[in-house]
Amino acid sequence: MTKANYERPIINRVSAGVPDKFGMKTRIQPISKIDGVDVKSILAQYGSPVFILSENTIRRTYQDAYRAFSTRYPRVQFAWSYKTNYLDAVCNIFHQEGSWAEVVSGFEYHKAINNGVEPQHIIFNGPDKSEADLILAINNGSLIHIDHFDELYLILKLSDTLTRRPKVAIRVNMDTGIYPKWDRFGFNYENGEAWNALNRIMISGKLDLVGIHTHIGTYISSVQAYTTATTKMVDLILGLKRKYNFDVKYIDMGGGFPSKNTLKGAYLPGIDTTPTFEQFAEAITGVLLSSELDPQNLPLLILETGRALIDDAGYIAGSVLANKRLSDGRRAMIIDIGVNLLFASFWYDYPVVPINSVSGNVEDTTIYGPLCMNIDVIRASVQFPALNAGEHVLISRVGAYNMTQWMQFITLRPNIVLIGADKQVYLLRKAETPETITSNELVPDVYKKFNV
Repeated sequence: MTKANYERPIINRVSAGVPDKFGMKTRIQPISKIDGVDVKSILAQYGSPVFILSENTIRRTYQDAYRAFSTRYPRVQFAWSYKTNYLDAVCNIFHQEGSWAEVVSGFEYHKAINNGVEPQHIIFNGPDKSEADLILAINNGSLIHIDHFDELYLILKLSDTLTRRPKVAIRVNMDTGIYPKWDRFGFNYENGEAWNALNRIMISGKLDLVGIHTHIGTYISSVQAYTTATTKMVDLILGLKRKYNFDVKYIDMGGGFPSKNTLKGAYLPGIDTTPTFEQFAEAITGVLLSSELDPQNLPLLILETGRALIDDAGYIAGSVLANKRLSDGRRAMIIDIGVNLLFASFWYDYPVVPINSVSGNVEDTTIYGPLCMNIDVIRASVQFPALNAGEHVLISRVGAYNMTQWMQFITLRPNIVLIGADKQVYLLRKAETPETITSNELVPDVYKKFNV
């Protein structure tokens, strides 16, 4: 019989609630396995902390999203948002499922090419496309989404010297009732800038206008916002038809769908409030099908959602470093997972659970990362059981943005592994070493000698 760990006696204030006179009981359910694979075995082999991705969850989530749209609209194409998680293996899983690539930089464009994506299936977004990037994308026949007039003028200039006609769309920003408005990207609908850009493209005769695109924001939990956005996009498409007798090939509604994570300050957890793919699909396709668009010549509907497709597939496992009492008597726990690895923890209350079974005693706890800065807080306040140094925790729904926005600060970034559909654990990215960091540094001879 294993001896139970000693637990310091705790007196918790009871707030009586609906369930009974003793209030609601907090139960922490440990997670010891992911897709049937023991998390402790992964930690033993790949070190702590370690990012863990689930292939089964990636594929299942993608298929659910595609089914929601394709059963409501006859022509649907997803394009994987590289910036959300651009690990090559992750991108290739989405490509295996049929997704195109959506990129926002020359770096990401080259990643997509190197992954074997056909150039005509790459959507090139973003405000920072160099002249060299544009020349390459034009010559490859990729889809260039124009962000501003300076980019439009540059593409018109390049079209005079290149033999291949640029395939372009414009990005449109608009008021959908979501604030703050994302009006820094693309051409505005309300002030006529979007229509102005479309006119310039059509009248120039130098470019092939193939679509129009909008991306109204991020973590958009309002289904109505997509109804509004689709209505305004359809208005532009019908305007092109009336004035130029011209049909665009696709309408790109971007991304922005939320994951099931809970935003800081939210009253209810995200798992209870996040709209489903079906609700978003109904909002977008309902407008398209009930509009005056020719039902025999409907544009291809492109979705670029990233966060909602990958967040649930990501975990990070780590270890408890220490426990301490803060000046007000509250308990604090320090783990080896900091905001350098979980950048999105600045706006998410990530779910944190033990890996091993624990008692039912919980206490209000602040969970800190290991970094020497005061903002390194994973959870400011969470009911959590007492864990000893060396015991393990698991944080879920971390698949989006953390592996692209992470920082190399104070410590080295860890291994990333994938649990395959065959339950094999595959290493996707090796942990950094000191040589990884210093390999690009140069030290002039004058700074190599010193006396201390």
